[in-house]
Amino acid sequence: MGKSQSKLSPEQLADLQKNTYFDKKELQQWYKGFRRDCPSGQLNKAEFCQIYKQFFPFGDPAEFADYVFDVFDENKNGFIDFKEFIVALSITSRGRLEEKLRWAFQLYDIDKDGFITYDEMLQIVQSIYKMTGDMVKLPPDEDTPQKRVDKIFRNMDKNADARLTFEEFVEGSKLDPTIVQALSLYDGLV
Repeated sequence: MGKSQSKLSPEQLADLQKNTYFDKKELQQWYKGFRRDCPSGQLNKAEFCQIYKQFFPFGDPAEFADYVFDVFDENKNGFIDFKEFIVALSITSRGRLEEKLRWAFQLYDIDKDGFITYDEMLQIVQSIYKMTGDMVKLPPDEDTPQKRVDKIFRNMDKNADARLTFEEFVEGSKLDPTIVQALSLYDGLV
């Protein structure tokens, strides 16, 4: 998709309809907007961060946007093309709970070793707190990233090995829906 084209080909459209929760018309609208905002057909990390800054003008979303970019950039080429963008958007906005949890797990598993460590969770939670700034009033037991991560690990790390498996993450997230709330940024867009 690196080449400049104003419309999705019938093959691309069929592929995206099969691999997302968007219909033909929605895909065409998203593509038009993507190409308007990103004429090269690829979004780099700085451009992606700018999008987050529009949604979080009172905080610093740069770090969190960086982590999210890495999950969107499925082929790890340093850019997000339209297919990567729309597939991730489809999962985070309309996907089934299991899909959203798999996506969120990829976000928190920074080193991609199949586990979320305390430090990885802390990095993501710190970036979320920086992003939201003072806009979110937190309960006393979650008013710092450390307290939040301590609480998450107390509730999720059933075997107390200081890392979460996907299964522990899924079970814990079902009991604590705020884990996946970082994804709800896209709900208003879609």
